[in-house]
Amino acid sequence: MNYKKLVIGVFLGGVILSLLLATSLQYKDKRTGGQRAVQGEAVGLVRIEGVLTEEAGNSWLSTPGNLQNILDNLRKAQQDTEVQVVLLRINSPGGSGAAGQEIAREVQRLKEAGKTVVVSMGETAASAGYLIAAGADRIVANPATLTGSIGVYMEFANYQELFDKLGIESEIIKSGPYKDMGSYSRPLTEEERKIAQSMVNDTYQQFIDAVAAGRKEHISREQLQEIADGRVLTGRQAQELGLVDDLGNFYDAVQIAAELAGLKEDPPIKEYGPRSRWSFLIP
Repeated sequence: MNYKKLVIGVFLGGVILSLLLATSLQYKDKRTGGQRAVQGEAVGLVRIEGVLTEEAGNSWLSTPGNLQNILDNLRKAQQDTEVQVVLLRINSPGGSGAAGQEIAREVQRLKEAGKTVVVSMGETAASAGYLIAAGADRIVANPATLTGSIGVYMEFANYQELFDKLGIESEIIKSGPYKDMGSYSRPLTEEERKIAQSMVNDTYQQFIDAVAAGRKEHISREQLQEIADGRVLTGRQAQELGLVDDLGNFYDAVQIAAELAGLKEDPPIKEYGPRSRWSFLIP
């Protein structure tokens, strides 16, 4: 007997069986919202995790912070007439400012569609992660959650001295004086620094505008400006400053979401999107 072929056959059979089972469960979930979800009585759950970035593609190979996956899950929650309150579980240090803005816009559309939005902060919900949270109706954080970090930065690497030591020369042919701005083969010019600083300042003001609008009932713009210097805060510090509403864990946030929507205690949870890129193998 060829044991090698037998082992490979058993492995492939297991993979195929897992795929069929996952497909069956996903189809069933699409039709019924999952076994635990009762019409109109569930809390919708969307996870926003990892470094937020717009990767190419949208598949099981994508990272948790993949922009398109998150947008798709938020749109599913928006269009789901069986769910009136959506819980965003945010565990992200931030990432791309543009990605954060796109997600924040979909959160706003959730509210425009009549959904109540509650945020549950995990270990970290900072920078663009906080930008997303600021638009929610209620924010719940752990006392030790790392949050805040309201600010923007750009970084340019300069390897000119290293290239000189290695005898590497870089020759750039460009259409305009700023086309190679940020090239790692040379330092920025003073004019380029001004351009970069103006971009940072403008993006920062957009960040401030979004947080000020979302938290206007809890903190004034003047107070916000004083602490929006990039500092990281604990969840308890953020609550004292008006950036967070309540302290508690994930299930405390679920209960708060249920109360805001008038649902019963310990409501079922309807999650949009897989919890892991390997969920297609282990449903």
